[in-house]
Amino acid sequence: MAQKFRRVVTGHDAKGVACVVSDQDAGHILQRPNRPGVTLTNFWQTDGTPAEYDAATETCDGPFVLHPPANGTVFRCVEFLPEDPEVLASLDGKSAFAEMGAGANIVEGARHPFMHRTDSVDYAVILKGEIFMLLDEEEVRLSAGDIVVQRGTNHAWSNRGTEPCVIAFVLIDGVTDRALDGSARTGTPSR
Repeated sequence: MAQKFRRVVTGHDAKGVACVVSDQDAGHILQRPNRPGVTLTNFWQTDGTPAEYDAATETCDGPFVLHPPANGTVFRCVEFLPEDPEVLASLDGKSAFAEMGAGANIVEGARHPFMHRTDSVDYAVILKGEIFMLLDEEEVRLSAGDIVVQRGTNHAWSNRGTEPCVIAFVLIDGVTDRALDGSARTGTPSR
């Protein structure tokens, strides 16, 4: 059973007084057979910068997409159950990511079937458990309380332990260099 999250959203009443406008379990959840043992829960999305704090009180309606909207953000938690290497070897990362509009984000031939990259800056906080962050050649063991700033790099998450791992993410739409034009603004930077 995946972890449930209570989501409290504040706002203002008709007189401009701060109040709670929503207090319920977060309901924008994605679980799928193409990525068993992983549950994504979206809490909030913005679709521009600066973000509008007096806009709609429900921003997560619609399809579940991996990346944030253009010039926007996504706030979510992902629960990773321990991986079974035999099951993992039989999975197709491209189809699983295609279900989130991100089949092209998979890194073909990588050492993990869910190695991917997004044009975003992602803030991650490991809330519970342990996980390995795999990069092209390196891997880092992370534990509860650790922080990651993921800057458009190829990466995958691998729970090799025995307990679930929960990570809170804020994904921010990004570019390699704002001074560049067109497709040169995205993708893997060349140095």
